[in-house]
Amino acid sequence: MRTPRRWWRVLRRILVGAFFVAVAVLLFRYARGVQWDQVADAMLAYQAVTIACVVALALISHLSYAGFDLLARAYAGHKLGPLRTLAIAAVCYAFNVNLGALVGGVAFRYRLYSRFGLRAGTVAQVYVFAVVTNWSGYVLLLGAVLTPRLVAVPAQWEIGVTASQALGALLLLAAGAYLAVCVFLPGRRWTVRGYRVPLPRPRTALLQFAVSSANWMLMALIFYLLLHREVDYPTVLGTLLLAAVAGAMAHIPAGLGVLEAVFLLMLSDRVPEHRIIAALLAYRAAYYLLPLLLALVMYPLLEAGATRRAQRASDAA
Repeated sequence: MRTPRRWWRVLRRILVGAFFVAVAVLLFRYARGVQWDQVADAMLAYQAVTIACVVALALISHLSYAGFDLLARAYAGHKLGPLRTLAIAAVCYAFNVNLGALVGGVAFRYRLYSRFGLRAGTVAQVYVFAVVTNWSGYVLLLGAVLTPRLVAVPAQWEIGVTASQALGALLLLAAGAYLAVCVFLPGRRWTVRGYRVPLPRPRTALLQFAVSSANWMLMALIFYLLLHREVDYPTVLGTLLLAAVAGAMAHIPAGLGVLEAVFLLMLSDRVPEHRIIAALLAYRAAYYLLPLLLALVMYPLLEAGATRRAQRASDAA
């Protein structure tokens, strides 16, 4: 007899599979009607200033995300230098957004941090802290755009205005509850997969919200520029946040297909589809591919640095 947990695993796989099929069907339907020559023209029409701003914002966003690990450095109390911590986090994030959290978030983090002397428990604290930081700002921002109706959920999603507002209010309450727990139970330790993870102090929790929110807003600003400011910024931000949670639910590396489906569904009544697709392709080039190329250069340099460090420690012993 199957336990309820095993039934839930089966049901979750079915739901994720159905979601993936729905996304694939939606994309196929859109792709058949897209004039790809118009998409190419829209991409070639981007001015050099816009491209430079987009690339700069993408790199700043990646550094902002790497800043999560700087906060985690103080939180976990490890002694790895700040520049090396930033480099490791930037490499891991580039692999994370392209190949998924298990590869970039977990495997590369553990590999690189352990090579520089961090214990598994400390790496686990850093990883959990970074994940919580990322989603803390997400929850706060999505609540902030849904509650005052700054973004309209498509009618096809069969969720009313009142329901979306209620969801936004719940998200704001969740963000407030996390901060309250950090205020009233600072330092309390929780067990996550066998590792003891303490709650951050209130000041650290506020920094989590600030850094994460800034990162999500930078990502939305990239889309805002690529869409030639034809859609108001709160709508772009809300669309990105909804696409992010859809991609996380689908467990598809880089949110491939999911990001496109949500943006087309949310914005195609305001911007021609070929310009949305051009913006998405440009975004993927700047935010996914360029940092990945840089990470492929930085990773062997970090490995070489870890090898030299180990050699020096061996010689000193």
